[in-house]
Amino acid sequence: MKIDHLAFGSIRVNGVTYSHDVVIDQGKVRERKKGPSKRLREEYGHTPLSDGERIPWECERLVIGTGAYGALPVTDEVVEEAKRRRVELLVLPTAEAIIALCATAEQTNAILHVTC
Repeated sequence: MKIDHLAFGSIRVNGVTYSHDVVIDQGKVRERKKGPSKRLREEYGHTPLSDGERIPWECERLVIGTGAYGALPVTDEVVEEAKRRRVELLVLPTAEAIIALCATAEQTNAILHVTC
């Protein structure tokens, strides 16, 4: 996994630039579909990461990048599900999350928020 560019609103993974949040699932990159979480926007003041989304749980460690300023909320249900599944959960601002992901890429999946 090579992430060699992060800017507000974009990220480059393995030579491909994305202008949306990404999910890295066993080395494959896909767009984060946050539709199921939009119903919680008013409650959180931002569309959070919720258990309604397709979260890549098939891993030992899940890194969540919460954006440039760490503004992406993560619901308690996601935290509880990680505990239930015995998946180590790292919730960090995206720049720090990328460092953690690259340092521990084996058996690690990620959800990376590219704005706030």
